[in-house]
Amino acid sequence: MRFANLIWENEPIASGELAKLCEKELNWKKSTTYTILHRVCDRELFQNERGMVTSLVSREEFHAMQSKQFVEDSFGGSLPKFLAAFTFRSKLSEEEIRQLQEIIDRHKEG
Repeated sequence: MRFANLIWENEPIASGELAKLCEKELNWKKSTTYTILHRVCDRELFQNERGMVTSLVSREEFHAMQSKQFVEDSFGGSLPKFLAAFTFRSKLSEEEIRQLQEIIDRHKEG
């Protein structure tokens, strides 16, 4: 996540500059940076075209993908089960309920 944030905050960035930044910020060797960069490019999150690194997925899209995967893995893909677990120990505020209702209303079919 810290690596991805460095790219998002500095893109477009030359891969050599990214390696220097990762050495400074993450204490990584150049080879580590290139290994991880290769992996995230294979996952089609970022691209390294002619030595220039840019994102293919926004930070918001990435978080949405992670959240969806968490609900899939932990709650069998059931958003209601996730919300029940999330609110098990604490009540939702009126404002949170209003915001959730807005989201539901925007996504209603028909």
